[in-house]
Amino acid sequence: MPRTGPGTAAKRTLVWLGALTALLAILLGAGSYWSTASWSPRLALDLEGGTQMILAPRVQGGSEITPEQLDQAVEIIRQRVDGSGVAEAEINTQSGQNVIVSLPGTPDPQTRDLIQASAQMEFRPVLAGGPGQAPAAETPTPDDQLPQPAAEPQDASDPNWITPELYKEFEALNCLDPAALEPSEETAPADQPMVACEPDTQGKYILGPVEVPGTDISTASYGLQRSPQGQALNTWAVNIDFNDEGTETFREVTERLFALGEGDPRNQFAIVLDGRIVSAPTTNAVIADGNPQISGNFTEESAAALAEQLKYGALPISFEIQSEQQISATLGADQLRLGLIAGLIGLLLVAAYSMFQYRLLGLVTIASLVVAGILTYLAICILGWTENYRLSLAGVAGLIVAIGQTADSFIVYFERIRDELRDGRGLISAVENGWRRAKRTVLASKAVNLLAALVLYFVAVGNVRGFAFTLGLTAIADLIVVFLFTHPVLRLLAKTKFFGEGHPWSGLDPRRLGGIPLYRGAGRVREPGDKPVVAARTRNKGATAEADRRLTIAERRRAEQQKALAGRTGSSVVERTGSSKKEINE
Repeated sequence: MPRTGPGTAAKRTLVWLGALTALLAILLGAGSYWSTASWSPRLALDLEGGTQMILAPRVQGGSEITPEQLDQAVEIIRQRVDGSGVAEAEINTQSGQNVIVSLPGTPDPQTRDLIQASAQMEFRPVLAGGPGQAPAAETPTPDDQLPQPAAEPQDASDPNWITPELYKEFEALNCLDPAALEPSEETAPADQPMVACEPDTQGKYILGPVEVPGTDISTASYGLQRSPQGQALNTWAVNIDFNDEGTETFREVTERLFALGEGDPRNQFAIVLDGRIVSAPTTNAVIADGNPQISGNFTEESAAALAEQLKYGALPISFEIQSEQQISATLGADQLRLGLIAGLIGLLLVAAYSMFQYRLLGLVTIASLVVAGILTYLAICILGWTENYRLSLAGVAGLIVAIGQTADSFIVYFERIRDELRDGRGLISAVENGWRRAKRTVLASKAVNLLAALVLYFVAVGNVRGFAFTLGLTAIADLIVVFLFTHPVLRLLAKTKFFGEGHPWSGLDPRRLGGIPLYRGAGRVREPGDKPVVAARTRNKGATAEADRRLTIAERRRAEQQKALAGRTGSSVVERTGSSKKEINE
């Protein structure tokens, strides 16, 4: 097979970068045409304004709310509203009694419901079930045929929990009525049975007492279901992780339910949130490790919704919206304009420095910054559409800081190339060798930036998380640009006459860099008849001084040793030459 040259590989890499950019643009365009995406970034509360809601807590039984409960409520509401931390929502307490939620823009009904929803999540065993048909179509069971408890219930799955009154309530429940599917303000006591609807199937159930409270859930996630051999299947599932207490209790529950067999309706357990059944799966095995998996006819969206309800459902109190008002931007357009001006000034300063330091090679820096800006802009717009990312003034500051960090990668690469030229390499060889040395430094630098952004993201809240997110996003964009644009462009420029022959305005002239002028371009090297290197360096004292300044301590010592060795070698040669001449004359 023919070998692929650097020029061909560089062109192929640039094509991949163009394809990536086009894909992001097409995705954003499709989202703006068929969905709610926009070609402009979504702005946060400090730049756009939004909605402020004052929430009044509501505790079951009318008891007073404790500061610990309120703090827990604030944290869980923050996770519900802004689980990723990039929507720039503000959640605070007021006078130790209320919770103030400030959201950018106008919250949709789903977000509003999520804020108000209480977290009375419970795991209850199923005692009986049936279709949620309208009562008019049902024939009420005669009184003499109603279930009669024969003894005190022995466990939560005991049918003796079903009393005639409870069964009548079950028959009267119409799960086809939308009102029956709304969250209930008053839920049944944990030690008593209840009837409830399942909105997805519109079925109705009689449920036993609570066996596992929602507070025993450590976390929940969703993903593709896996076979016993570990292969991913084309079905979605929800994974639950219980704490130690929940693990032990759930093991006992599944032992009892699994022993009932698949044909018994009591083999099911219901996950209840605010009086509604979120899911009612059957028990297919004894779960002893506290990591059950719920499978069924899930889509990715429904699995994600159930996982979120399970993960953030353990809130001991619920809320009602006491007041709601629109608020203006806290900073406004003037601050945004000033922030953009600051970013533009920083960009111009970086461009001016690049042109001064690297001459026309600085155009590669400017072009790389433009490409990085395009990728970052498209990513911010897409994340605003898919993840509700909001750009705040802190995020704008992150973008400004990223300009210098991005330019730093190019400077490292350019300096490595210039070092190779000083050693006498040709430009094509200098680009390849400089890249092998520079990419390790660039990767290490970006790894540090990403690590700092991740730490800041996970330990901070509010605007600081938005800043950290932007910082990490730009670091990734920087890596993409350096690998897919800057290096391929320099590979192509090295093959041109202007840069390849080291034009003084190219920024890559080895004579001006104080290097050994072995490379003459077009495959030519220094011939024996050329002027010596010492003379070339004498003509360019400024370049020599620059090269000396760039030497490390070890390099200076090595140069001094080589110079001393060269002096001794030169003296011996002269003596031997003199003696030879003397012998010849004689």
